Amino acid sequence: MDIFIQQIINGLVLGSMYALVALGYTMVYGIINLINFAHGEVLMVGALTSWTVVTALEGSGMPGWLLLLISVPVAVAICSALNYSIEKIAYRPLRNAPRLAPLITAMGMSLLLQTVAMIVWKPNPKPFPILLPSEPLFLWANGPVISIVQCLILGLTAVILAGLMYLVNQTKLGRAMRATAENPRVAALMGVRPDMVISATFIIGATLAAVAGIMWAANYGTVQHSMGFLPGLKAFTAAVLGGIGNLAGAVVGGILLGLVEAIGAGYLGDLTGGVLGSHYADIFAFVALILVLTLRPSGLLGERVADRA
Repeated sequence: MDIFIQQIINGLVLGSMYALVALGYTMVYGIINLINFAHGEVLMVGALTSWTVVTALEGSGMPGWLLLLISVPVAVAICSALNYSIEKIAYRPLRNAPRLAPLITAMGMSLLLQTVAMIVWKPNPKPFPILLPSEPLFLWANGPVISIVQCLILGLTAVILAGLMYLVNQTKLGRAMRATAENPRVAALMGVRPDMVISATFIIGATLAAVAGIMWAANYGTVQHSMGFLPGLKAFTAAVLGGIGNLAGAVVGGILLGLVEAIGAGYLGDLTGGVLGSHYADIFAFVALILVLTLRPSGLLGERVADRA
């Protein structure tokens, strides 16, 4: 039971990070029907930017939590400017093109960002400094443990997700987003500026990816130029699993994917008699995706489909 609860904790932490990135995918898709495959690389840029800031200030005598706090707005600003530029330069000219064109462009942008990051930060993995206390917190004596970083990830993710839901459902910008998603032309006639709304959506997605990248680096303790590919792919899987274009579905899909992967990693060796180890845990995530899409192609909570005016 202790092992099972430990894997649940690990799955919730992993799923929280997937959920943040999946929200960026699903927001962009919900408004302009585009899968931004460069989104995982935005996560990577956020993590590497945070690493650069932290290592530059590490000898200043500041406490670790302050270094982490300083690196967050810097990473968010860099990632927001990057995603804004990607949308304006790579995606906006192709907005009315056949769907295959922006899809290929997104893949090309992903490879371009990886290459640029490899040139700027070099290809070798870099250790991310331990900025918060690493002593584990026992849930009970000799039972499952959770670290300060994991507690921070869970708490921060809950706050961010609540804030995002409030933004989308209760604010003027959120109403403009929903109107643009339903019909950009009609929204423009009602005073909404679709280009501004789309740019704002990319900036919000970049903010979520930057925070997720810093969480990923702090939790796993390493950063490199290729670190965004697999989390980006998993987050896209989570968005499809929950229902692409559905905000609640992205959260549910991310958490579920994290739990499936963590529990699968914990018991895969026992289930296969030692033939497969925990490093094969990725198969559980994609098997779950195949099953859901076979039985419910629109995802667990359904794909968001607007009624066009």
